[in-house]
Formats: sequence, C-alpha cells, structure tokens
Amino acid sequence: MRITVTSVMVEDQSKALKFYTEVLGFVLKVDVPMGGEHRWLTVVSPDAQEGTQLLLEPLGFAPARVYQKALFDAGIPAASFGVDDCQAEYERLLKHGVVFHTKPTVMGPVTVAMFQDTCGNLIQMAQV
Repeated sequence: MRITVTSVMVEDQSKALKFYTEVLGFVLKVDVPMGGEHRWLTVVSPDAQEGTQLLLEPLGFAPARVYQKALFDAGIPAASFGVDDCQAEYERLLKHGVVFHTKPTVMGPVTVAMFQDTCGNLIQMAQV
C-alpha cells in the first residue's frame, strides 16, 4: 500500500493553483473538469513528478468548511511538506509575501515553520 493522492481543501481552485505552483514551486499534474465549477486538480513536486499528488480539493460542503476553520484556528497544519533547507525556504517565501505563523524552529532532529497558503490552510514545512 502507498499514498498516491492526498488533499488540502481550498475555497478557490484557481487561486490555490497559482499559489501552489507560482509561489511554492509545485507542478501541475492533472486538471480535469468535474462538472460545474469544480475540477480534479492536482500538483506534484518538480523532483518527483510521478510521486504523490496533492489534490487542491474544493470546499464543496459545509462540514468541510467547519473542519478547515477548526484546524486553522487550533494552529494545526493541513499538510506538511519536506524541504532541504527550512531557513532558505522561509526567506524565499517571505519575499513572495507568504504569511508565516512560526519562524523556522529546531525541534529535536527537525526544523519546522508554518505558513498560510492563502486558501484557508496552515501548511508546515519540515527539514529533517
């Protein structure tokens, strides 16, 4: 068994795609209309384009909105992405106007920082 797709919920898929590709540096993998305004929209790491896909999943029903807000309000990241150099990524993302909730912090063998993805989620980046 392996993880092939995981998701983050987003209010606006086009806005999310722009942030996840132009700011974070992911690459568009799949963009398929799903009827109406929603799409099956995934991005992947440029270094692992056949790897795990991140689905930019539309907030299509009220419980999803409640869940997303509860995670955000509690300071819990919706996803965690690995980086080679947390401090360098922090500085790069600051230049793009990314809002951070925590600066790079050493926690044992891991350095982590948490930021907003402009789509209602907190995202953690971690350097192991």
